Amino acid sequence: MKVFIADDSLKVVERLTDLLEQIGWLKLIGRATYGPEAVESIQELNPDVVILDVRMPYGNGIDVLKAIKITRPGTKVIIFTNFPYAQYRKKCLDAGADFFLDKSSEFNQIPGIILNLFQTRS
Repeated sequence: MKVFIADDSLKVVERLTDLLEQIGWLKLIGRATYGPEAVESIQELNPDVVILDVRMPYGNGIDVLKAIKITRPGTKVIIFTNFPYAQYRKKCLDAGADFFLDKSSEFNQIPGIILNLFQTRS
């Protein structure tokens, strides 16, 4: 399973990378820190799962999410944010997000979600 991370926080990316590298069958194929960079890389690399921040420089995660779902509707998107407000949750889920997680309290749920996605895909 190929995973892509789109987040502008180096600390978050490093922590996610450490967490995901423990999953032997998972391949982290790329990362982006800006909205347009994320869209372009996702189109090129075709990941199975994208872990996506809502707030990013030069375009927000909701715009990236919409672009992913238009061109790669089968890609699973985990919104991962420090802004878990109801209005963001609704906008993201309405735009096609598969999951919406709070970075401050739900970090450790990501491996389980990805494992579940892998098992249902196989």
